[in-house]
This record gives sequence, C-alpha cells and structure tokens, in this order.
Amino acid sequence: MWKFLADVTVTLHIFALLFIGLGGFLAWRWPKVVFVHVFFAIWGVLVNVTPIPCPLTALENFFRHQQGLGDLPGCFNAYYFYDTLFPRSFLPVIAVFALSLLALSYVGAYQRWRHRDHSGDAHAHAAHLG
Repeated sequence: MWKFLADVTVTLHIFALLFIGLGGFLAWRWPKVVFVHVFFAIWGVLVNVTPIPCPLTALENFFRHQQGLGDLPGCFNAYYFYDTLFPRSFLPVIAVFALSLLALSYVGAYQRWRHRDHSGDAHAHAAHLG
C-alpha cells in the first residue's frame, strides 16, 4: 500500500513538473488556467532556489518511511532526473530552455487573448452598425 502511494505521489510530482513547464500553453485554449499556472510556476521556483521544502517530496518521503526506507537522497529532481534522464552538467541549458518555453507560452497566450478581444470588438461594432 505504501509503495503504491509513493508511486502515485511520484506520478503527481511528474505531472506537476510538466504543468510548471508547459501549463502556460494550456492558457492559449483556456485563459483562466494562467492563474493556476502562475501559482505552480512560483511554487516551482521557490522550492528550487530557496530552502522551502516541496510538499510532494515531503509526502513521498513520508510514504518511503512507512516502507522502512529513508528520505530521497537529494531532491526529487536530483533523484529521478539528474544523471538519469540528462547529465547534471546540462542544468544551465535546461533552465534556459524551460524559461524560454515559459516566456513563449505567455507571449502566445497574450497574443491569443489580444486577438480574441479585438475580434470580439469587431463583431460587436459590426452588430451595432447593422
């Protein structure tokens, strides 16, 4: 049971990381998602650059303890990604790539919102004239 719960927590953590990285693109279709995404993005930055612990890592550690295991050696990212999915030396490149994706997603969302507002204004103006 505890292993299953730890695995579910890992899965949730991976989805949270994907949302932090790519959630801004969801705002292109569903604009209100941006408010949730900003919260997750700030949370992601805070737990990576300050000593604030990630609640999902703490939860996984709790489930690991219930199995008689210790804490994750290092943070979630270090344990599951660094030197597994990519070399630790790629971190600066990955950080620039992630920030670029975030900026692109927000610029795209802004452009779509701006275009939607203008097209709505044109329709309202034409209806008013007609």
